[in-house]
Amino acid sequence: MSSSEVHKVCLPPYKTTIQKLRHGLSEIFFPDDPFHGFKNQTWFKKLVLGLQFFFPIFLWAPNYSVKLLRSDIISGLTIASLAIPQGISYAKLANLPPIVGLYSSFVPPLIYSVLGSSRHLAVGPVSIASLVMGTMLSEVVSPIDQSILYLQLAFTATFFGGVFQASLGFLRLGFVIDFLSKATLVGFMAGAAVIVSLQQLKGLLGIVHFTSKMQIVPVLSSVIQHKDEWSWQTIVMGVGFLIFLLTTRQISLKKAKLFWISAAAPLASVILSTILVVLMKSKVHGIKTIGHLPKGLNPPSSNMLYFDGPHLALALKTGLITGILSLTEGVAVGRTFAALKNYQVDGNKEMMAIGLMNMAGSCSSCYVTTGSFSRSAVNYNAGAQTVVSNIIMAAAVLVTLLFLMPLFYYTPNLILAAIIITAVVGLIDYQAAIRLWKVDKLDFLACLCSFFGVLFISVPLGPAIAVGVSVFKILLHVTRPNTVILGNIPGTQTYQSLNIYKEAQRVPSFLILSVEAPIYFANSNYIQERVLRWIREEEERIKSNKENELRHVILDLTAVTAVDTSGLDSISELKKLLEKRSMQLVLANPVGSVMEKLNHANMLESFGPKGLYLTIGEAVSDISFTWKAQP
Repeated sequence: MSSSEVHKVCLPPYKTTIQKLRHGLSEIFFPDDPFHGFKNQTWFKKLVLGLQFFFPIFLWAPNYSVKLLRSDIISGLTIASLAIPQGISYAKLANLPPIVGLYSSFVPPLIYSVLGSSRHLAVGPVSIASLVMGTMLSEVVSPIDQSILYLQLAFTATFFGGVFQASLGFLRLGFVIDFLSKATLVGFMAGAAVIVSLQQLKGLLGIVHFTSKMQIVPVLSSVIQHKDEWSWQTIVMGVGFLIFLLTTRQISLKKAKLFWISAAAPLASVILSTILVVLMKSKVHGIKTIGHLPKGLNPPSSNMLYFDGPHLALALKTGLITGILSLTEGVAVGRTFAALKNYQVDGNKEMMAIGLMNMAGSCSSCYVTTGSFSRSAVNYNAGAQTVVSNIIMAAAVLVTLLFLMPLFYYTPNLILAAIIITAVVGLIDYQAAIRLWKVDKLDFLACLCSFFGVLFISVPLGPAIAVGVSVFKILLHVTRPNTVILGNIPGTQTYQSLNIYKEAQRVPSFLILSVEAPIYFANSNYIQERVLRWIREEEERIKSNKENELRHVILDLTAVTAVDTSGLDSISELKKLLEKRSMQLVLANPVGSVMEKLNHANMLESFGPKGLYLTIGEAVSDISFTWKAQP
């Protein structure tokens, strides 16, 4: 290649500070450009588009048909058969009255059906949020001795959680929940599943006095210490129904078309166990039942919201943590089923929908709700077409609240324990943990920290420790970025790592290095020291092999997406150090933002035409051509 074929490295088009700020904010908060459809539209069309944007029901309702309704009715009734027993069970898990679980399966699904953008998300209480809320509140307030205050805090935590969720969506700050990595969630859910399952031994064994702590050691100790309270009748019936529920779950997992078996099994178990207790109540006295549940619609609870008092911080903290966890689960589940059906779910709309339904729920005797994976999977497999399935489910819950509540009087607590265990067993994803170990050891460490943190420390602190490990991983990548030495693939203008590509060859008199991260204040000194070490090692290799002396160091900046003032100072200092050693620093393929910073720092002139190239190949060819042209 001759020097005339070298391409000039250009600066990006000039932009004012306001233009840069506007572009930066747009990329952060509006990467999907949600308002692009409003351009060049009449005011009436903009009004319609606005309604469809904020209320997705206006988007699909005009095209709704009887055929779609038929599918939604079937799926709605199917998930109702699962939602009713799960609602009662999860309320018990949160140490709340069972009726609150049914209230939470009525109002929130109706709100979501108007605001939500997912067609398959089935809304209601979920095990993880229920467990966390029950754990955090019961550590400070007794759900038995201070039942009214506990209920107030539960509703207030739900309100704060909803405000937080809606704010994230409105301000388009959804990236905040991304700090709960996949590894963290895998470990957290597995640990929570173990703790939840062990807690249900109270119901399965018939224990009356049981620890309120959620760590594995106190729970197992409580089980052993209260052996005298074990009820053989409860154990026999509980284990029998648990085996039945787990068997139906396995059948549905192996054959997707038989999903209805595991979906109908919880309600069938509730009905059958209730009948058995009624028939044997004169002979069996050791089996504890739910007891009286009030009939009627959700009573208002806005007057119970707790905004002033010594426990306000507890409600706020509980709402924040349960809000993050439920939001993460809801958005992830919605996106999962949207991908299967090839449609888009707007994450920010989902956050606002989930947040607003929790705010409304807190004023109508509901606790924190979101999209449930198990119910959403049943909803999807049952053929749901739109969110009308949530309306059908809510209607079924309404009928239950108005007319069927007395039927639950003799429902045994053991069946609720069996339903909870069956539901949470699916949260233990050991295959995902194995993949984490194979792919990324630090991710696996975060998973373990979350898992054991939940088991031995506390439910909220487990994921917090894992988030700390994940943040440490990010800082490690930022402060200690990868730098590799490159060689030329013979017969090409391609340069790749010498460690990976054995056919790659060093270019005599050149040391070609690639920096695979932005250069910031946190890593600029490390990068400078690492480059100097590469140079020292290369000089030692050249000396031992008696090769041509090192004259040029080329830094490939392809992966350097940004640089700050500390990074610029480090590059400038490195250039001066090399010049003192009769070497030249050459930069290859700097991106637009880096070129702009180099220009503003008046560094482009110091590099000159032989210090800045578009590619490594052009740099090597042009500099080599210059050597040959010299007499």
